[in-house]
Amino acid sequence: MRVDLVEKFRQALIVMKSKKTARRCSPSRSQDLLKQLARKPDKLFTGAFRVQYGALCFRLKGKGTEIEILVITSRETSRWMLPKGWPMKGKKPHQAAATEAWEEAGVSGRPNKTPVGRYVYLKELDGGDVAPVMVEIYQVKVTKVQTDFKEKGQRILAWVSPDEAHGECARSN
Repeated sequence: MRVDLVEKFRQALIVMKSKKTARRCSPSRSQDLLKQLARKPDKLFTGAFRVQYGALCFRLKGKGTEIEILVITSRETSRWMLPKGWPMKGKKPHQAAATEAWEEAGVSGRPNKTPVGRYVYLKELDGGDVAPVMVEIYQVKVTKVQTDFKEKGQRILAWVSPDEAHGECARSN
């Protein structure tokens, strides 16, 4: 049953990718981004990092003995990831992470005020420039799942085990 569900999401992802007209992030594209950053290494050492806030959304499964993690696909490349986004005026980082979870996946809950982790990735900005981005991750215990939300139809959502979430997101980056 679990394998069937994962396979359905993979098939849906293939269909979604074939319908998209946006540029894909291929291995050669990733190499281009790294080469661009290598030509301007000062970006890594001059405090030029940008910051985003991500939501590690989870829920308890069954009798509360297992945890499921929410993963979503990005809009442009359809890679698996956690909901994340830029700082929001008037919101604290954990609130911004929770807002991203709501807008991108239709889930809400109470976010931890302290980040549980962080990671860095290279973001291609408008105009083709590239910048390193540090994402602070805030845990969100999901209490409500809505079927109607801002980015509905633009992403695929999946509830998976922590191991599957780590594997899918690691393979995507």
